[in-house]
Order: sequence, then structure tokens, then C-alpha cells
Amino acid sequence: MNARTSERRIRNNRIRRQRELRRHIIMGVLAIVLVVSFSLAFFGFGTKAQNSDEEILYKYYKSIVVEEGDTLWEYAGLYGEENHYSNRQEYIDEVVNMNALKDENITAGQHIILPYYSPEFNS
Repeated sequence: MNARTSERRIRNNRIRRQRELRRHIIMGVLAIVLVVSFSLAFFGFGTKAQNSDEEILYKYYKSIVVEEGDTLWEYAGLYGEENHYSNRQEYIDEVVNMNALKDENITAGQHIILPYYSPEFNS
């Protein structure tokens, strides 16, 4: 009787381990499917397509010598493309950071780099 009981216990343990293994495999596959689904949903909607009638503008940089009376506000009005900067201050902040300026003040004879956008592609 002990032999039958122990064989039954061994068989039941084997069946239990197979079920656990099957359950772990199914949970792993489901986890992978969920990760892939969320990744596709999150990164798939982040693309920004351009309309075919929308003009493509390329960003360039220009080195200039500041003339007497020039201000960053004037340069922002000339080069601060409305499609790329929400306002003139945003453009000025970029120029100040690019040129490692302490503030918005510039002086005649000073060399600074200004970003601008153009529809022409220069390679």
C-alpha cells in the first residue's frame, strides 16, 4: 500500500509541476505581448508627419558681427521663425545659451551665432 501511495504522490507531483510550468510559460508570453503592445501604442502615436503642402524648413547657423544699436529682439524678429519658436523670447533664450551670454545684452563689434530656418537645403 505504501508503494501505491508513493507512486500516486510522485505522479501527482509531476502533474502539478507540469501545470506550474505551463502556467509560467503562458504568463511569460502574456507579459511579452503586453510589453510589445504598450510599446507600439506609446511610440507609434508619437510620430509627427508633415503635410505634403507644408513647406520644409532646414535649420542653419549664421555668424554675425553686431552693429551699433542692434538688439537680440531685432534678430528674433528677423530670424525667429514662428513655426519653430512660440515667441521671440524663446529664440533669444536659445541665442543666449548658444553664445554663452550672461544676459540679453549685446555690444557693437561682438561676434555671435544666430540660428535661422530656410527652405533651401545646403549640403
